[in-house]
Parts: sequence; C-alpha cells; structure tokens
Amino acid sequence: MANTTVEQFSEEREKLNRTVMEYAGLTTKRFFGLDSQAYRAGALPCKTKELLGLVASLVLRCDDCITYHMVRCHEEGVTSQELEEALSIGLVVGGSITIPHLRRAWRTWHELQRA
Repeated sequence: MANTTVEQFSEEREKLNRTVMEYAGLTTKRFFGLDSQAYRAGALPCKTKELLGLVASLVLRCDDCITYHMVRCHEEGVTSQELEEALSIGLVVGGSITIPHLRRAWRTWHELQRA
C-alpha cells in the first residue's frame, strides 16, 4: 500500500529535521527548542496552542506548517467543528489568498479522519 500524503510529509519532515540537526549551531538548536517549549501545555492547553499555530500558518500561507499543525490538532483531539471555526478565523484574517491553503488543509483533515 502506498504511503498517504500525511505519512510522506511526516517521514520527510523527520528526515530533514535530522539533517538540519547534523549541521545545526547553537542558534538553530535553541530556536528548535523554543518552538517545542512554546507548544507545551501551560496556561493554554496544547490543543489551543495547536489551533493558534494552525491559524497563524494559514495566514502566513505555509503549507508545511499547516500540515504539521493539522496532524497535531488531530492528535490533540480537535473536532471538525473546532477546526472549522479556527480555520474560518484564518480565512477572515488572511483573506481569499488563503483559500488554496484552506483547501489543502481540509484535504489533510479528510485523510486524517479516514486513517
């Protein structure tokens, strides 16, 4: 059976992160650490932080980031209704230029729901 889009993305991301870390200096390592720390539960639960990251990624139109946060939202138990509300905020803030990214986000969600 062929890998799904999400599986391919996850495998490539993991491989590329290993490559980055082979060459990473202190600044890169600290940035990666800060990113991990920011998404840990605190005053806001992980689920909320992933939705915030997703909306920011949609507005910034970063498909890799959108896919990553869609996977994390799925892992954190975000419902389709919660996701729709969050993505609609991103659409309102980002405007119609985000629609192609919105389409790909929902394609990813559809795949995750079928897994």
